[in-house]
Amino acid sequence: MARSVDVREWASGIRLSAFSVIMLSLVVLGAWVLVPTLGTFIDQRQKIAALEQSIQVSEDQITALQKERDRWNDPAYITTQARERLYYVKPGEVVYLIDDDLDPAALPQEQGPVSDTLEETPSDWMPQLLRTLTSAGLSDTAAVTR
Repeated sequence: MARSVDVREWASGIRLSAFSVIMLSLVVLGAWVLVPTLGTFIDQRQKIAALEQSIQVSEDQITALQKERDRWNDPAYITTQARERLYYVKPGEVVYLIDDDLDPAALPQEQGPVSDTLEETPSDWMPQLLRTLTSAGLSDTAAVTR
């Protein structure tokens, strides 16, 4: 059974004193002041986090560049880079440059990953062996082996 509530009757039952009005206005004023401040605080925390991430990336780049600089201080690395990049050779060495003129279709294709499960190919080897023997025995040309 639904009971109807008269809004006027409900609102007339609310009594506001001056103290209640002052406290309510202070709560509203506090919310009005704090909400933008809280938004600014959250925005600044996000910017700080982004800058800290940027600093970490920069430090990683600095570390990588220092390692690269240390490698370039090694005479063996310099020699290797000169040989690979600039094709420098030591006196008396003979260098052969091979032009890779193979057709890309003739290059071996990459194989798929090897599975962990054992699979059995459904084939019967006996008829295949008999076909091979009969075709070899009935062939008109002989294969020369050396």
